[in-house]
Amino acid sequence: MNEFAHLHLHTEFSLLDGMGRIDEYVSRAQELGIQHMAVTDHGVMYAAMDWYQAGVAAGLHPIIGMEAYLAEGPISKRERKSYHLLLLAENDTGYRNLLKLASTASLEGFYYRPRVDLELLQKYGEGIIATSACLGGPVANNFLHGNPEAARRYAGDLSEIFGKDRFYIELQDHGLKEQLQTNREMIDLARELNLPLVATNDVHYCSEHDASAQDVLICVQTNTTIHDPKRMKTDSNQFFLKGPDEMARLFAETPDAISNTIRIAEMCNIDLGFKGYQLPDFDVPEGFTAESYLRHLCERGAMERYGTVEGAVGERLNYELGIIESMGFTSYFLVTWDFVHFAKTNDILVGPGRGSSAGSIVTYCLNITGLDPLKYDLIFERFLNPARISMPDIDIDFADDRRSEVIDYVVRKYGDDRVAQIVTFGTLKAKAAVRDVGRALGMSFADTDRVARLIPVHPAMTIDKALETVPELVKLLAQEQQLKELVDTARKVEGLARHSSTHAAGVVISRDPLVQHVPLQRAGGKSEGEVTTQFPMAQLEGIGLLKMDFLGLKTLTVIRKAIDLIRAAGHDISLEDIPLDDPKAMEGLCRGETAGVFQLEGGMTTRMTTDVAPTAFEDIVALSALIRPGPMQMAPDYIARRHGRATTEYMHPLMETILKETHGVPLYQEQVMQIANVVAGFSMAESDGLRKAMGKKLPAEMAKYRDRFIEGCRTSDIAAKLAGDIFDMIERFAGYGFPKAHSAAYGVITAQTAYLKANYPVEFMAALMSTEMGTTDKTVFNVVECRRAGIPLLPPNVNRSHLDYSVEEFEGKQAIRFGLGAVKNVGLGAVESILTSRLDATGQQFSSLEAFCDAVDWSAVNKRVAECLAKTGALDGFGERAAILASLE
Repeated sequence: MNEFAHLHLHTEFSLLDGMGRIDEYVSRAQELGIQHMAVTDHGVMYAAMDWYQAGVAAGLHPIIGMEAYLAEGPISKRERKSYHLLLLAENDTGYRNLLKLASTASLEGFYYRPRVDLELLQKYGEGIIATSACLGGPVANNFLHGNPEAARRYAGDLSEIFGKDRFYIELQDHGLKEQLQTNREMIDLARELNLPLVATNDVHYCSEHDASAQDVLICVQTNTTIHDPKRMKTDSNQFFLKGPDEMARLFAETPDAISNTIRIAEMCNIDLGFKGYQLPDFDVPEGFTAESYLRHLCERGAMERYGTVEGAVGERLNYELGIIESMGFTSYFLVTWDFVHFAKTNDILVGPGRGSSAGSIVTYCLNITGLDPLKYDLIFERFLNPARISMPDIDIDFADDRRSEVIDYVVRKYGDDRVAQIVTFGTLKAKAAVRDVGRALGMSFADTDRVARLIPVHPAMTIDKALETVPELVKLLAQEQQLKELVDTARKVEGLARHSSTHAAGVVISRDPLVQHVPLQRAGGKSEGEVTTQFPMAQLEGIGLLKMDFLGLKTLTVIRKAIDLIRAAGHDISLEDIPLDDPKAMEGLCRGETAGVFQLEGGMTTRMTTDVAPTAFEDIVALSALIRPGPMQMAPDYIARRHGRATTEYMHPLMETILKETHGVPLYQEQVMQIANVVAGFSMAESDGLRKAMGKKLPAEMAKYRDRFIEGCRTSDIAAKLAGDIFDMIERFAGYGFPKAHSAAYGVITAQTAYLKANYPVEFMAALMSTEMGTTDKTVFNVVECRRAGIPLLPPNVNRSHLDYSVEEFEGKQAIRFGLGAVKNVGLGAVESILTSRLDATGQQFSSLEAFCDAVDWSAVNKRVAECLAKTGALDGFGERAAILASLE
């Protein structure tokens, strides 16, 4: 059998120009007996880590590369023409240089495409093997267009940069006459310059049968149809993963081009395995180590929180700090403490916690989280398991209107070369795939819509699931062949990466310049200009980089605005002083008054709230879990037991103390861990392993844990039959359980918003309306809620309104005045200009329409803005509305 290595291959991450999925390539390579295979996506390295890990896991030799875009001149010149050039990492040095080339191409060389130039290749060419690429390459393309001297010059320059044994003339044969023509000339050139040949297939899809779908995908990318004669297309269906024998037959006259694929593959040897965490160095004050400074901060926080570092507090603190230090995560906690400290000292509201991190006394004492894990019986091992070495995951909520300030601080502290946001990929979901493919096939919108509208709206929906659950769709496809072909093609491209974008919250922070570990790029879309990684979040964690989620939470902005309004009215209030079990707040929730209340607003959640009828904070914590899709299945049983309509029973007395707070229903994941710990003698770390295995439904793991559980129950004098029944019960519920730490932390925000709504309804609704000002549906809903609550609403007024909604006295009671920012077609700049002019006016009021017109800056406030203000009543203080509008003419 012939040996052959595929060295020129595009995955779906050559966005909309490749439809090969990594797992399909790996599986097909195994079938064909191919041992070596490279990934060379267009201009980027999005797939590099996934490719490497999938190849290694399958016992293949993965090679990392990129088909770069080579500018004709320097990248500083904004010239559109560029060539293709294949670059493969020979060793770890070459891989690092490839990261730099991919990053520089995107950050500095981007003009229509991410481009490199000869100078960059000279600078970062060490450890890289290059080939002349396809018909778009600098050698073949110049031969094709009758420029043999340019082809010879590029071949000479590139062989000089990379070396004669590391620059190859690449031959391809997809049955295209242009390739047959240029191949002869390139073979002659290679012999003349003593350069080696290499044969490749320009792989864009896995199977020959995928060629038509690839054609459609290109049409999606270029916004054309398959009927457009001028569209971008290839007159071949041979761009698939071919076997060694087929490649050997194609290049029978140049056997060295085939054998050189193995030669190159065997030269390429890089190790991208995990090499430890790349946590940033945190500068600590003189006289401290990182470990002693973390302890110092924790003990200082413990004194503030508890008034002691002795007893249970000191024991838990010492235990957690010991684990954190032994796992090497001290810097992680210091970095997190630092930016949270920055936020709080700059009056940026920070959430009380998110996810399992609220279960740590270290995060509580560092003021990263705001919920006492001892009081609420939260488990540290659910957050950080010493038996499973993995990076902690502390996600932080910030007021959404000031989140960017915290990110800017982190960038300033660690350097813009060490901090970046994180790429994510939009994919062709079921409906989008059908609509995109329908357009590419030239079908009418009406015909495409007949199929698309039958696909249910759900994040996890696929075309196959739709076919299983929607009989009307199956019937329609059986009746019309054209629609069946549409769906068949859409299924092939469904799920492929469509575009790159910026992760909503993820930020990566590195000890070294990021480009030493990950390729970078400049984002487009809403995040245009920001630097992001080319590796998505999971890959960053896999190479040990510190990933943090800086989440913007609108509700925190609502709370801050409400507290500011309450303080402006003369009330002394702080977030920390808000009680979590205020009777007035609980009464409002029991009545279903949940509009604006965090997590509980909405039809289903409002009904759940009234059914539970909370009277204490613990009930809100349970509610925070019960409204989730999994735990929701336990709601009827929980509610019936809570109100005495069903009997609460415990399978064993030892389980009562654990399940009593949830009326015998194992609602939280932590309860599963506690049962394993108390009943079967598991350590908490082992209990967390059981929880994870149950959640993922791993049969082999479950069998081992079951035996261990039943054996452990013997020490508690529990019979094997009952032990098995208990295990079956927690296994049944474990898949639905929710982290108590997250429920409790988010329950704090629920309790705070319920308190503000119940005790300061006017200020709360004004803050809520200000935060949702740009959303018409929300504004209408909030207006209705104000009327229900008997809160007067006053129209906008250029002499009384602020940018946001505000609170003022009206006929002896508090009322909400519309903000000028809520007036459509006015804009922030115009409002700020009006408010500035009002401050400068006599008595800080516009005395008349003339005074208003004389005072405002008409470069910011144009006639249309003034008319919009007049139509909403904002100028009514100056006279009749019709007269005002006539005067503006």
